[in-house]
Amino acid sequence: MAPVDPEKVPGILADIRDTAPDDLQEAFVTFEEYWERKLWHELTNLLGELFDNPQSLDVRLPLFNDFISAFADRINQLKLASLGLCAAEKFEDDNERLSFLQKLATTVDKPSSQDAFVYVRTAVASIMLRTTDLDGAQKVLIQCDAILNTFDSVETQVHAAFYRTNSDYYQAKHEFASYYKDALLYLACIELTDITPEERQVRAYDLSIAALVSDSIYNFGELLLHPILDSLLASPHSWLRDLLFAFNRGDLAAYDVLAGNVSKNELLRQHQAFLHQKICLSALTETVFRRAPQDRSMNFNTLRHETKVKPDEIEHLIMKALSLGLVRGTIDQVAQIANINWVQPKVLDMKQVEGMRVRLRNWDASVNQLGTWMEGVGKEVWAT
Repeated sequence: MAPVDPEKVPGILADIRDTAPDDLQEAFVTFEEYWERKLWHELTNLLGELFDNPQSLDVRLPLFNDFISAFADRINQLKLASLGLCAAEKFEDDNERLSFLQKLATTVDKPSSQDAFVYVRTAVASIMLRTTDLDGAQKVLIQCDAILNTFDSVETQVHAAFYRTNSDYYQAKHEFASYYKDALLYLACIELTDITPEERQVRAYDLSIAALVSDSIYNFGELLLHPILDSLLASPHSWLRDLLFAFNRGDLAAYDVLAGNVSKNELLRQHQAFLHQKICLSALTETVFRRAPQDRSMNFNTLRHETKVKPDEIEHLIMKALSLGLVRGTIDQVAQIANINWVQPKVLDMKQVEGMRVRLRNWDASVNQLGTWMEGVGKEVWAT
């Protein structure tokens, strides 16, 4: 940033103040006072409050270029970066905004302020994504990721910005599993009240689509438990939330009812055959889960009936579940029996919890029965 003559600062502030809305002009008097007293921390905080006010859009850029640049090296560099990003919102042209942020990144690129450098570079990558420069955005994000991995700790806002932009990149590349992971990490870094109801709904919608069409996500637990999914309840996309829960419990009947909505989304429509296989896999794991551990040797006909697949497809479905790690066990091809000894844990709905309660009660009864039998046949042994 270009140096500013300290003696010109009062005049600069007066000129900018004259262009500011009436509600904001009083703050400029305090700016000058803090500037003269060198109260950089207080000045930075007051500037942050002003920049957060939507009415300040037109004065942010001149304040940043002509006033803040005069003491840029004396304040927290991450706060400087935040003020710069707010100021950049004035640019309507992405190329102008990109040029401004590139210069800002150079300003904060110091060994002691790499968090601020990552914060600005992440914003640079976001603009590149908006202008469809995916390769350029990828290079910037790889650089930011490498720097973040060297930190023991970093401000949450930096991680949030990185995960948000990184998830946007993966979404643009249709890398659904990576998008799903980073989008959830972004949500973990913020309060839901920090984003608008409209954005919450968009995030929930995109996460749901990614979870369904990804060929490596078969457990939606994190998303099902996240409150952002509730933003779909009173929306035209409420069916998508219902569809996720149907997949989670392997409910083929509910899937058949909701399948008519699949054509509403192009990605779901393209993956329709895959979605059917995915719900069948979920029905298979649910069938295994409902059975007691000692009763998990099932013949192919039983599993075929539960999963509604053709007779010549059930063995392939079981092998697919084994290869994906959804279940563990062996297959007896001659006897056409699957011996399952483990099923992947997942989030349970109330019906599934009730099933678990019944099984625990049965287990408790069988343990008591065994204890009673042992007491009856082993009296002499226990006496001695």
